[in-house]
Amino acid sequence: MKKRYLASALVLFAVGSLFVGVSSISPMDLLDLSEEQFHVLWNSRLPRLMSILLAGAGMSVCGLIMQQLSRNKFVSPTTAGTMDSARLGVLVSLMLFTSASPLVKMSIAFLFALLGTFIFMKILDRIKFKDVIFVPLVGLMFGNIISSITTFFAYERDLIQNMSAWMQGDFSLIVTGRYELMFLSIPFMIAAYIFANKFTIAGMGEDFAVSLGLKYRTVVNTGLILVAFVASSVLLTVGMIPFLGLIIPNIVSIYQGDNLKKNLPHTAMLGALFVLVCDILGRVIIYPYELPINLTVGVLGSGIFAWLLIRRRSREA
Repeated sequence: MKKRYLASALVLFAVGSLFVGVSSISPMDLLDLSEEQFHVLWNSRLPRLMSILLAGAGMSVCGLIMQQLSRNKFVSPTTAGTMDSARLGVLVSLMLFTSASPLVKMSIAFLFALLGTFIFMKILDRIKFKDVIFVPLVGLMFGNIISSITTFFAYERDLIQNMSAWMQGDFSLIVTGRYELMFLSIPFMIAAYIFANKFTIAGMGEDFAVSLGLKYRTVVNTGLILVAFVASSVLLTVGMIPFLGLIIPNIVSIYQGDNLKKNLPHTAMLGALFVLVCDILGRVIIYPYELPINLTVGVLGSGIFAWLLIRRRSREA
């Protein structure tokens, strides 16, 4: 029942988002679109909607997988150095392959994101005091170190303005021809659903997983590859979107429990819906101007994150 309500809300806001913007288009105009209205709808509004849905669903699913594999509810691509590592990969591609295609840039960002995530997981294995808050703090420190390295080389090569663009999550520049890379993340999200049960078993610990005949390292590496690829595609297309992979899986687990396979569709839909609502708010708050998505998601996400922390502390007390 909750999935039906979630899907209905997602469809409602998705259709509504097509008619929000500076260029005036109403549902009645669909019966007789002018050439300009058709151009805006087909080349701007629809690509923007598709990128919002894919980015919201993808980053939320990434957070869910990372939380399952790390056994920590506050681990996500933005608190484990994944996004910072991908940004370093983008810088390397700009430095070494100045005229590289978006696919080459994404491949390099993917490799760096994967390497950064592997390093974080290795650090996690060596941490003895695995407090639920301490682990993501370690991830944030690790990410800040990578971000500092990226900033240093960006200043040295006079690329700081280029790199600043990757920090600003923004859908306003999404048009036909600038978002298609995100479609490559769809097979990876389908693979996440196929491997969901194995991720659940892997999340119970290496000893337990091996005792059940699971190839623990192979499953964990598969999960990290999925996360790195989806995070890289979102970063290259939209930029960084904070808190998304952290708060959405936690909200879903509150009303759905911790069954990964059961939670994946809910997480994908709620993530897409949350980003969609934040994007609509960003378009109407200071209309006709627009707030970037990382600002609206950051403000709302930080409030939800604080509530999750307080809720967890009250339960532990």
